[in-house]
Amino acid sequence: MKSRVNFISGLRYRGGTPMWVWMLHRISGVGMIVFISTHVIAGFLTHVIGNDAGITINTVYESIYFQVFIYFCVVFHTLNGARILVLDSFPKMLEYQREVIWLQWLIFIPAYGLMVFIMLTRAINGK
Repeated sequence: MKSRVNFISGLRYRGGTPMWVWMLHRISGVGMIVFISTHVIAGFLTHVIGNDAGITINTVYESIYFQVFIYFCVVFHTLNGARILVLDSFPKMLEYQREVIWLQWLIFIPAYGLMVFIMLTRAINGK
């Protein structure tokens, strides 16, 4: 059997909702790795070397935009990991995977929205 799939058609997205969640899980994991790496590098540059570059990096990851992004990464990655844990623990629930994804979003949206609202109001008020 020869498969006649060219490169472009092989990259075409065919996954549906579970594939989007899989991609967001990977993106959020990389986002957390970037945050932790910049935090360690900034601390090293500031405290060990005494360089002002560490303070510059601190201002980047302490910005409201980065904090909103990293909060998305942490909350989404946690809830999706819990969903995966439940589905791996109870294999019969795999047939309800899309419903569990919707439940995950029903938990994520209010939790994330409330925290972003609090973060933005504090940023606007200057606290």
